[in-house]
Amino acid sequence: MVMFPPRALTTASTRLLLALADHDYGRPVVLAFMSSVPIQSSKISALVERIVYLAVSSTEIRHDAAIAYTGRAVIGKEETTLRLPTVNCGPQLGTVGRNLEDPTMANALHTHLCDELGCAYPIFGFTHSVDAAIAVTMSGGIGIWGGTRSTPEEIEAALTRMHLELGDLPYGIDLVIPPGMPEKDNRAEVEAAIPEQHRQFVADLRERYGVPDDGLPGMRTRFIRSEASARAQVDVVLDSNLPILALGIGSPSWVIEPAKERGIKLVSLVGQPKHAERALQAGADIVVAQGYDAGAHTGPVGTFSLVPQIVDVCGEVPVVAAGGVATGRHIAAALAMGAVGVWTGTLWLVCEEEHKDPKVVDKLIAAGSADTVISRANSGKTFRQIRTSWSDEWSSEGAPSPLKMPYQDVLVGDMLGQIDRHGVGPLMHSGAGQSVGYLNAPSTVAETMSRLVEETNDALHRIGR
Repeated sequence: MVMFPPRALTTASTRLLLALADHDYGRPVVLAFMSSVPIQSSKISALVERIVYLAVSSTEIRHDAAIAYTGRAVIGKEETTLRLPTVNCGPQLGTVGRNLEDPTMANALHTHLCDELGCAYPIFGFTHSVDAAIAVTMSGGIGIWGGTRSTPEEIEAALTRMHLELGDLPYGIDLVIPPGMPEKDNRAEVEAAIPEQHRQFVADLRERYGVPDDGLPGMRTRFIRSEASARAQVDVVLDSNLPILALGIGSPSWVIEPAKERGIKLVSLVGQPKHAERALQAGADIVVAQGYDAGAHTGPVGTFSLVPQIVDVCGEVPVVAAGGVATGRHIAAALAMGAVGVWTGTLWLVCEEEHKDPKVVDKLIAAGSADTVISRANSGKTFRQIRTSWSDEWSSEGAPSPLKMPYQDVLVGDMLGQIDRHGVGPLMHSGAGQSVGYLNAPSTVAETMSRLVEETNDALHRIGR
């Protein structure tokens, strides 16, 4: 069954119901709503007739219990009284119960992080697509939108949309605020410091691969990473109704202090115990232990070695495991190591809500775990990505060493945008973790979340949880 509280009855929820209705679960599906007001059948007029729509008038249902309930149901066009065992799988969006006779299976993935954030599953879904982030939250997780390369105006629009569609369901934004950036957004000043050797190398790449110069900037050069641009982004975030702010790199006090004053939950991503200690001192509410396996910006310590150490450092502060998480077995292992949830990114890359170019999707599906490399060629920071001609060229003999951020951003940013816009296949790539080896076919966020939950329940059941 699926359990929604009244505040989840939004347009976004309706879309989720439609998605759920497309699946064949092999048994009747109960859509249950805690509401003192009868819900009109027109709300589900688009659903197939095998869906049982149950309007629950009781407000005494507990999210941690399986109960029998007698209530009004609409089956097709006929109203009837229905008594059946129902399982409420969380305080927000629930999931289809795998076995209505086994309530423990429906709740095995529930941790105290679910209670703290108001989610059904302790699964963070990081993505650069607002559509995908919304879909993660709609599917019971915590959608986190990567907004670092977005303008303040774009951030404001995205967060406004997320708030309107998700209400008080959990969602957030991830920002990277590295130290040592220039004070102002001054591209000419950065360009003047780029060595000629690097300029020539990029020019040779452009000619060799036939990359058109359309005169337009790329994602990394629409504005220059600077303290001024970071402050402008943060100002918008602090003025929004945002519930969660994740910081991928850097935890400056001028961000932490006003965020905590506004009641925003702060999530810090760390790659070593010493980073966790600094995050706790800064005021992190949740710490993400991100292992070497992870995509994009990642550190030197593997997930299995890292997570227990970070759990020991953090004490009562919740720890979420990241790096290589792509299946329910990974989630079960994370919980066994002391984490109370997981942070995922790579597995959403081939979901249709991510809107990746089909050429890139094909590369992601074809890649194995050994087909990723860590390179500084994109931004100057270490960045795990699928191996392509782009990473090969920058690691070849005679290639110059990538520059520091934001100089590498400016050196390659325009061309990276042009590579993607014009579909220059050999150089097209994506950040991805070693869990890319588990991406076998395109999917949707709802399908991926459903698979994760079922696999996790199976894995936890096998180890006797």
